[in-house]
Amino acid sequence: MRSAFVFRTLVSSVVTALVVTAAPVPAAAGHDGGRGTGTPGDQPLPGFTVSNPPLAPALVGGVPTRVRQGIHAHAAYIIEVPPSWNGELLMWAHGYRGQGTVLTTEPPGFGLRQHLLDQGYAWAASSYYANGFDIRAGVLSTKALTELFGRLERRPHRTYVAGASMGGYVVGRSLEEYPSLYAGGLPFCGVMGDQRLIDYFLDFQVTAQALSGIRSYPPGSDYLTSVVPRIQGTLGIATINPLAPEPTNALGRQFRDIVVNLTGGPRPGAAAAFAQWKDFVFGLGAPAAASDTVAHDPGLIATNLFTVYSPNAPVNVNRTVQRVAPDRVAERLSSRLTQVPRIEGRPRVPVLSLHNIGDLFVPFSMEQQYRADVDRHGRGALLVQRAIRATGHCEFAPAEAATAWNDLVDWVEHRDRPAGDRVDRRSVAAADYGCRFSDPAAYAAGVGSRRLFAACP
Repeated sequence: MRSAFVFRTLVSSVVTALVVTAAPVPAAAGHDGGRGTGTPGDQPLPGFTVSNPPLAPALVGGVPTRVRQGIHAHAAYIIEVPPSWNGELLMWAHGYRGQGTVLTTEPPGFGLRQHLLDQGYAWAASSYYANGFDIRAGVLSTKALTELFGRLERRPHRTYVAGASMGGYVVGRSLEEYPSLYAGGLPFCGVMGDQRLIDYFLDFQVTAQALSGIRSYPPGSDYLTSVVPRIQGTLGIATINPLAPEPTNALGRQFRDIVVNLTGGPRPGAAAAFAQWKDFVFGLGAPAAASDTVAHDPGLIATNLFTVYSPNAPVNVNRTVQRVAPDRVAERLSSRLTQVPRIEGRPRVPVLSLHNIGDLFVPFSMEQQYRADVDRHGRGALLVQRAIRATGHCEFAPAEAATAWNDLVDWVEHRDRPAGDRVDRRSVAAADYGCRFSDPAAYAAGVGSRRLFAACP
């Protein structure tokens, strides 16, 4: 696993001269939550519309909840309060919505909505004031909604923050941006390795190109229709699938093993996960539409200048791979709340994180990177991580989510730190890795991708 500290130090030393002449971090529309745009806060920003259909109240003990919906600080929102509210609140951060212009909301996932309400917790969720890969919008809109909740209801005794995928990124940065606001964080399948997720997408493309001898970076308009099929054919991976995952030649096996190492190291289900995800991740190499913001083209901050690829045979990838510097150096190195910011690894409250070990979209290496960052800042006691045996993205059973929530609350309220999984590569490689917190009922029922893994002892 590449060291975040070494990586960032090297980048800083190499590009210091470039930063002198680099443009400042661009100010995108809505960078301050839309203040100063002249648009009233109860309307979306120009170019966006809202879809926030009425949410039917849930029932708690046969009594309906109270649901509020509207637009605040240019973002749609939902608030739901149970009939016997315990005075505590969960803020839910949604995942990536694509690059569209319709702002949408959602309740907490994985069965958590009803679970929270049954326990007496209120929840609130924002659409954010913008779509795209805009973590800043998520962080600011979520905070703005916590303030609105306090005015519409009353100020909560405690506020938690949870979210999935890009929403996990919002959780990680929110805990550092507003360290006194949230009592605990619960990221699911989160982008906890921050900008390094975008580096992985780049790594995937350029290593496949280096191994196949078909270079195509930056990608052209024919990348998906012509170039990728040729690369896959050369690597012998065009027809593999999770049930027959073995590449047909040594080049393909080297590529698979590089990807496995990039995403967390050898671990149960890795071959099936590679076969399941390879087409999708190749698709992430499609050329982005012309944009002047990182939220619309995250590849502007991607780099592999110091990535060491392994295994490095039969092809010497580290010598032949195309090296790419970030186009937006200042934005890459900034400690500010940019659209795609850094997570330093400085939580001040308990964080319980869940991740699927076979997810190659937001890979398990995100957890390893976050663990290294948190440990480096002496905050390791505030982080518990749990591995779930599935290859899907955000594939969690309700029991897994509910248990994690219950354990986080108990940790916050009673300082009873729950159990978790080690995420170092030696631990990850064990045949039973991920068994401890994976729901056996989901495996027995054959839910999702659970049966791609051997039964747990």
